[in-house]
Amino acid sequence: MEKQRTLKKTAVLSGIALHTGVRATLKINPAPENHGIVFRRVDLPDKPSVRAVATNVVDVRRGTTIADGKAAVSTVEHIMASLHACGVDNAIVDMDGPEPPIADGGALPCMNALLEAGFETQNADAEYWTASEMLYVENRETRMVITPSEEFRISCLTSFKGVPNDPQYLSTVITQESFLNDIAPARTFANYSDLKILFEMGLCKGGSLDNSAIIHNGAIICKEELRFADEIVRHKMLDIVGDLYLCGKRVKANVIAIKPGHPTNVEMAKAMIAQANKLNDR
Repeated sequence: MEKQRTLKKTAVLSGIALHTGVRATLKINPAPENHGIVFRRVDLPDKPSVRAVATNVVDVRRGTTIADGKAAVSTVEHIMASLHACGVDNAIVDMDGPEPPIADGGALPCMNALLEAGFETQNADAEYWTASEMLYVENRETRMVITPSEEFRISCLTSFKGVPNDPQYLSTVITQESFLNDIAPARTFANYSDLKILFEMGLCKGGSLDNSAIIHNGAIICKEELRFADEIVRHKMLDIVGDLYLCGKRVKANVIAIKPGHPTNVEMAKAMIAQANKLNDR
């Protein structure tokens, strides 16, 4: 049996938050066995915390927000994806504000911070979420299916008309190595036509070409050249890795996603929790 893992020492990540636009520092600390992933708002009185599970999700607009009482943290998906890919079961994530830094728009800076901190094997057995039967979620144009598997594979299709290399499709097994090399560098993106709406919603205050790619008139605009010809689908897969970890366990399943987004990802994570609870009640 694989054992649970935490960090050897604290991993630190600083920068500008994507939606709030404020300077943010995140510290991912070691935690004891069977603790799970917990976010803690160290900037608030009594340092309230929220467990990173889908039942605590309160918003999925352009990111995943979790909350429990006064503890609210938005845009957790990149942090969760990095922890999931590294097989970190237990961690306390200290936040000095409501949102982590967006860094370069992908998960690579967080992955590098985790790898620098190193990992510690614990005594308790690692827990995996595995599909006892097929799960299916549908939301407008979005479809997501999960079937049983002995590995964590994601097959994903995206389509943004007019964008080069559209539609984009990728299928890969998610491991620490494949995530680090093939998924983590993929940056977040937005349609130019959506920016006005995002600004009116009070979002994207920290967005720039340093941390985002903009889709406009059939072109992808970014400060540097694309890191992958199919960077859009890879970033969508990054979000899936993070959002599905909100089921509370490492995932071993075959995931098929068509035009995915945070609402469907989180709905699936909730269905995964419900399926696990149903098995436990038998």
